[in-house]
Amino acid sequence: MAKILIVDDDVHVTTLLKRFLSSEGYEVTAINQSSKAIQTANSIQPDLIILDLMMPQPDGFKVCRMLREDPNYTKTPILIITALDDSNSRANVFGANDYLTKPFNLDELVARISALLDA
Repeated sequence: MAKILIVDDDVHVTTLLKRFLSSEGYEVTAINQSSKAIQTANSIQPDLIILDLMMPQPDGFKVCRMLREDPNYTKTPILIITALDDSNSRANVFGANDYLTKPFNLDELVARISALLDA
């Protein structure tokens, strides 16, 4: 069973995603404080990380860079999910493997997760 870490400051989003992805057979850990992302990742060793960009400090851009700088997560797939939909935001997501814009289709989310885990 693949382990997924969700980092999003919106409790409704993390609750929905955790319930849905758990029903799809994933082991899901969701946190709402970006400041705990690295610590939580270290404790659960996720196979994939879902990360929001627009969060209180550190924002998702910084968390993504911090994860990529950590040797434990240089190859861990990172899927960005955010309400931002402009080219500057996409260009600033250094190291993320994929990008979904809110609102998104849950079937598309599962397809993207599956593709990232199979890569």
